[in-house]
Amino acid sequence: MASSLTCTGMIWALLSFLCAAASCIGFFMPYWLLGSQLEKSVSFGTFRRCSYPVRDESRQTTVMVEQCGRYASFQAIPSAEWRICTVVTGLGCGLLLLVALTALMGCCVSELISRTVGRVAGGIQFLGGKRPSSILNCGTAGLLIGSGCALYPLGWDSEEVRQTCGNLSNQFELGTCEIGWAYYCTGGGAAAAMLICTWLACFSGKKQKQYPY
Repeated sequence: MASSLTCTGMIWALLSFLCAAASCIGFFMPYWLLGSQLEKSVSFGTFRRCSYPVRDESRQTTVMVEQCGRYASFQAIPSAEWRICTVVTGLGCGLLLLVALTALMGCCVSELISRTVGRVAGGIQFLGGKRPSSILNCGTAGLLIGSGCALYPLGWDSEEVRQTCGNLSNQFELGTCEIGWAYYCTGGGAAAAMLICTWLACFSGKKQKQYPY
């Protein structure tokens, strides 16, 4: 089967897919921040959480419902910083996934990704400007996800997080909470996309054939 990728390009395609999978899974899972409330484990993502308090009117007390789910609405997300983080990180994950699918298509379709396109894509990945033929812009996607990860600690001063972190948390201060694996998974996928995929993209495409007409 014809391919428009070099051997380096094949590695780039595979790594792009793994980075996209890591970031997308981490973004969706509600394990970015881990804590406890009423002696029950509680975890947060950007738009989801596990375990939440509800008022039990029959017993006149507050109990923890040990279920995971997303917030009822976008405005219900605890802080403006987390809402921005959700949008920015989601956009970056979507772009990263598009890059990965395009790279995988290049393994099977000839002349889809030329050497010139690969080099142009690699050269502008960190600029985030207009992308002529550059749906390969995983560096920009990595920067978006990285920005989302950087914004996330700004929301640690919200009331929901403070209740979970012993009322000691603040911006960039965890209190009694700890960072979860999903945060590292999302950020790690983005970092690999920026530092490795961007470089490999420059050598991913084969040199185009020159036709006499």
